Amino acid sequence: MNEIERIVDQLRRAFEGNAWSGPSVLEILAGVAPEQAVAKPLPGAHSIWENLLHIGTDHDVVRRRLLGEVIVELPPDQDWPPVPEPTPDAWTQAVEQLKRTHQRLLETVATLAPERLEEVVPSMGYSVYVMLHGVAQHALYHAGQIAILKKAQTKGGRG
Repeated sequence: MNEIERIVDQLRRAFEGNAWSGPSVLEILAGVAPEQAVAKPLPGAHSIWENLLHIGTDHDVVRRRLLGEVIVELPPDQDWPPVPEPTPDAWTQAVEQLKRTHQRLLETVATLAPERLEEVVPSMGYSVYVMLHGVAQHALYHAGQIAILKKAQTKGGRG
């Protein structure tokens, strides 16, 4: 297994399952209902749905940077997109869109030449290698936030 394949594996584990740190993004989202996804049980915290959209944005930005687009900072409404009307269909579509965005990122990373890992991401000051590990870490960070939000909604946070 080469380094690109190992990074793809880590991205897949963080998002789909078998992450070393605990539940992956999809594992922690399993069974979440739209009402639960929009709830804000903790003051000042983003909702599960907002976290889901933010993870998707991050995956897409990384993919676009790998394709050569210079993206320094997103406006807040793009970094944390607004949640649509919380219907079951909208929630299903949001989860499916996140899966598609993740798959496009994996496909893009899988085509990278290993020497690209040492390149500095334009206007960012860090390497492609650091960015790719960072996107996996970022997904798991938000999976942890989602886990806390889920727990806060069950039995007074003790479920």
